[in-house]
Amino acid sequence: MMPSLSQTLADHVTSTRFEDLPADAVSVTKWFLLDTLGVAWAGTEAPGTEALRQLVFSEGGSPDCTVFGSDIRLPATAAALMNGTYAGALDYDGVYEKGSVHPDIVTLPAAWAVAERRRASGKEFLTAMALGNDISCRSGGAMAGNRGWFNTAVHGVFGGAAAAAKLLELDAEGTTNAIGLAFSQAAGAQQAVVEKSLVKRMLSGMTAQSSVFAALAAEKGLTAPRRAFEGKFGFYTLYGEGDAQALVADLGERYENAVTVTKKYPSCTANHVAIQGAVALADEFDLGADDVTGAEVVISPFMNQLVGADWDPGDNPQVTAQFSIQYSIACAVARRKLGIAEIQENVIFDPLINDLADKVTVSVNDDWPGKFAPCELTIHTAKHGALTRRVDHTPGTPENPLSLDDLKAKFHDCVAAGVAPMTPGQADVLIDKVLSLEKVADMATFFDEAPMATGAE
Repeated sequence: MMPSLSQTLADHVTSTRFEDLPADAVSVTKWFLLDTLGVAWAGTEAPGTEALRQLVFSEGGSPDCTVFGSDIRLPATAAALMNGTYAGALDYDGVYEKGSVHPDIVTLPAAWAVAERRRASGKEFLTAMALGNDISCRSGGAMAGNRGWFNTAVHGVFGGAAAAAKLLELDAEGTTNAIGLAFSQAAGAQQAVVEKSLVKRMLSGMTAQSSVFAALAAEKGLTAPRRAFEGKFGFYTLYGEGDAQALVADLGERYENAVTVTKKYPSCTANHVAIQGAVALADEFDLGADDVTGAEVVISPFMNQLVGADWDPGDNPQVTAQFSIQYSIACAVARRKLGIAEIQENVIFDPLINDLADKVTVSVNDDWPGKFAPCELTIHTAKHGALTRRVDHTPGTPENPLSLDDLKAKFHDCVAAGVAPMTPGQADVLIDKVLSLEKVADMATFFDEAPMATGAE
């Protein structure tokens, strides 16, 4: 019989060494490691995380792995749950647009936990991360349509399990079982986004936890379906039509995660072109909120589905603000930026911003097929009349890229927040460590070798 898709992926994972990785795969893995570590640090104090922390910490267990921002160590699966939740909490992480997958918020916490447990080297960690993120992106990009699944969870679990299996040094059979065990745990629905519920930010954490469990179970010899993707009752039958060739084409030659978008703002990606346009107009014309008489934004149907609802902070104001294009535009005009400070409740409930958000109307252009771009923003002002700005490319994409200095500034902004804020000097130490990670001999010492603030208990 021909090898299954899972076996083909497993053969690739087990045979790939750090030296086999293309230079751009290594550099992009470091880039998003720095990006995701920063947003996870800021996410340690996001609404809902304290309750989860109390629950998970009370369970205890073997003190094997780091929980970001804390002196307490947990078993690998529990640490992956916490760190994955932190990483996804602020919706500030990278996204692979083709498949609407956020690969790193699953792969990083899963791989980090196993790397610490196994005392893997920086090279081994980078290799596992590159392979896992590529598989997550390939899985998302190979599936046509969506039946309501949360893509990051159902596709990310395969990449997370593959990365964990690589770090555990499983053979091809064991890695195939890890992928099959991941399939048995692929879960997460967009209803959490629709209802703006806090569990949305836990989905990446639960998926990272499942990824680690799948690899650890496979290491113990538990077996799972070999045809997890193409089987009679496999992933493509149950979750959505998939393109088997796209999943495995050019393995090792092309790393799909290389085109992951770096988020410039801690908000749903569908808001980013509007935020950039609003900041640009506010800066160019020195707009104040009191000068704005109204605003209109035209977006695609996909964007409208995610962020086009009428503005109402509701019971979970931070989540709602991150998924509101009206709030995003109002905040961007009023404060000329949208960073970590702008998704805190003292800003979200600012009457000036709320009054401005009520002046923003949303229209849909059904002929625009894009997921996250373009948008056309018109701001009506008392001083300057109607001001229009169209933004065609999402910030952080190859067409509208961020620089390394931009990424470092984002990291500094993120790690200055959270339950254990870092000083600029501490942040610089970690930046240097990430950018030279192949020199780290033992991932379990990563934080030991840098000055580090710790907070949550």
